[in-house]
Amino acid sequence: MRFIGAQCRASYNRTPALALAPKLMNETVPTGMRTHQRVLSGMRPTGAMHLGHYHGALKNWVRLQADYECFYFVADWHALTTHYQDREVIEQSVYDMVIDWLAAGIDPEKATIFIQSRLPEHAELFTLLGMGTPLSWLERMPTYKDQIEKLRDKDLATYGFLGYPLLQAADILIYKAGFVPVGEDQAPHVEITREVARRFNHLYGREPDFEAKAQATVKKLAKSDAKAFEAARKAFQQGGSEQALETARTIVANCGALSIEDRDRLEGYARGTGKTILPEPQVLLTEVSKLPGLDGEKMSKSYGNTIAMREEPADIERKIRRMPTDPKRVRRTDPGNPEDCPVWQFHQVYSNAETKAWVVKGCTTAGIGCLECKQPVIDAIKQEQQPWRERAEAYLSNPKHVHWIVEVGTERARTVARETMREVRQAMGLTS
Repeated sequence: MRFIGAQCRASYNRTPALALAPKLMNETVPTGMRTHQRVLSGMRPTGAMHLGHYHGALKNWVRLQADYECFYFVADWHALTTHYQDREVIEQSVYDMVIDWLAAGIDPEKATIFIQSRLPEHAELFTLLGMGTPLSWLERMPTYKDQIEKLRDKDLATYGFLGYPLLQAADILIYKAGFVPVGEDQAPHVEITREVARRFNHLYGREPDFEAKAQATVKKLAKSDAKAFEAARKAFQQGGSEQALETARTIVANCGALSIEDRDRLEGYARGTGKTILPEPQVLLTEVSKLPGLDGEKMSKSYGNTIAMREEPADIERKIRRMPTDPKRVRRTDPGNPEDCPVWQFHQVYSNAETKAWVVKGCTTAGIGCLECKQPVIDAIKQEQQPWRERAEAYLSNPKHVHWIVEVGTERARTVARETMREVRQAMGLTS
């Protein structure tokens, strides 16, 4: 994991999250980031998932679990920040959503699935972070004013809504997540988490006898590595060489005898600060396939334009066939433009190059009709969804198994959260 620049003078400097973001499909994770390989992400419980959820997030979650230690959580507290009056739908929505996660391919043997509200440690860290987080940081969030404007029908003049970015930060930091998978437009949400962690570490990261403990930890390295680490540390602190800092991190990352606590201590020692209590997460840019709704607008249940992940085949066919197309194609013989047709956006996600070329030629020359154009999309969606429905059926017929999966994941998450809170309380002097 990468941290900010030289010594304490840079404690509050902002490092643009995108500048630090490894891309999921195109880059390997830099050597210095390999110490913390944990990924964390969550979703508000909205019930059964639709195709927009799958292509916007779930598809990447499934890929990530093969290479990272993944923690995926149901953000039911976050649902209350904007829908605090809709309590009756939350519980059922939680398990409907988890079933869709499992059907999509999230493997509980590889990923930890848990429920946010089952872990009061999140609330405790949220409270403690709030003691030192400037109010202006929350008020400046782009989504704060944007959501108030968009959700005028809801009373959002609440502390919960103002503070949700800090609750989100607590969700991430309590698991010391190295990476948070987001689309490029969501990177600012991770940046405030980095700032919160940076401030917390500045305020509380100086443990007693830090220098002595750090030097004792250096002695755990091989002699040649210890010498190289010290040289790199001095080069960074005296000259600000980022390459020297990367060298120090590489030495630490490649030493298998060090504990996580040792690694965190040496990270702080190399930077000239203190022990890192809450590591700063990095943005993990993910390739997002943006799938619009049936009307060309954002796919959303509130717009009534969705296709559920486990939609019945007959309903899929009916919905796609009724989709609006290029308004200029009034008659079958009228040529059209795929760019003006919502169906084309589905082809961008579901069709190969050959099919897309067939659509462009057929549409612009009136060689094919709109129903012909829609059929490959119908077939592709049905094929994609068949294994989801099959996997989901096993869980729907045995709901206790789903509850057990969530229970196991929640306890696994609790073990990590409790350890982090032990360190946080100790750092803040709350151990008496």
